[in-house]
Amino acid sequence: MSNALYSKFSGETAFAHVKELVNFGPRPAGSSNLEKSREYIVRELTKVGWATELQTVDKLTPEGTVKFTNVRARFNGRGWSEQVSGMICSHYDTKKFGFEFVGANDGGSSTGALLEMGRVLGLKPELAREIEMVFFDGEEAFGPNITTTDGLYGSRHYASLQVLVPVKKRPKWGILLDMVGDKDLNIRAAVQIPNSSIRDLKVADDSGHSVDMGRVNQSLELMSRQLLSVADDLKVRSKIGISSEFIIDDHIPLNTAAGIPTINLIDFDYQNYWHTPADTLDKISAESLEIAGKVTLLLIEKYLIQ
Repeated sequence: MSNALYSKFSGETAFAHVKELVNFGPRPAGSSNLEKSREYIVRELTKVGWATELQTVDKLTPEGTVKFTNVRARFNGRGWSEQVSGMICSHYDTKKFGFEFVGANDGGSSTGALLEMGRVLGLKPELAREIEMVFFDGEEAFGPNITTTDGLYGSRHYASLQVLVPVKKRPKWGILLDMVGDKDLNIRAAVQIPNSSIRDLKVADDSGHSVDMGRVNQSLELMSRQLLSVADDLKVRSKIGISSEFIIDDHIPLNTAAGIPTINLIDFDYQNYWHTPADTLDKISAESLEIAGKVTLLLIEKYLIQ
């Protein structure tokens, strides 16, 4: 593609963002360290032309009521009520443990990649204005695992507001990044939606406010093929594939509660370090961040925004 943005993405710059986030220490929802991370995200986006809005909600958790704060970003005067073509997103919190968990990959890598995408997208304002970036709070559960009532707090809240908007005015697609920095990168995009999480199988009613899961699944299948195509284009097909299983992550509420077809770029082949004290900067690389960033940007430019 002539004048394609993907080549401008710097893995080194994304890595530097991750390092800044990790230096804040553990960043669980409701913590002062997460507030510092949020301030950093807002500051860095503002530098490169993005306006931000904090979307807050109080939710009951196993540890009592916690305030969760999503960071929404739109480029250069794009109004919050105006329709955008699509969204790219990440969670920026880390899971709360009794040990030092800094989440270099889980929470850090995707957030750093999105911040660098913000810079790169700003080089083409007409494209940037078609995208909303969202940094979700509260992806991590307070208990051992994400359940129907614990975890995905920020994305559930975001989706609950989006479903109030008529289908034609919601983003047409979404790309969620999570755990994309592993040195031995093995992204297997999550596009399967478990039946137990599907809230509404009906075609949108006359009000245009319900969710058509048939349309969502068709879009996910198409985006899967497009993802593999751009991976081939960039000669990173060995690093990018499609998972045959479902993964519970922030894309689930976006798909099932808001009807926004959203794929999840995630490397879940990280079991030796996932949710352990060893999820540190030395386990991730600028090269992996660059692959994830370039694949995302080329997917957007080549297929999702014409």
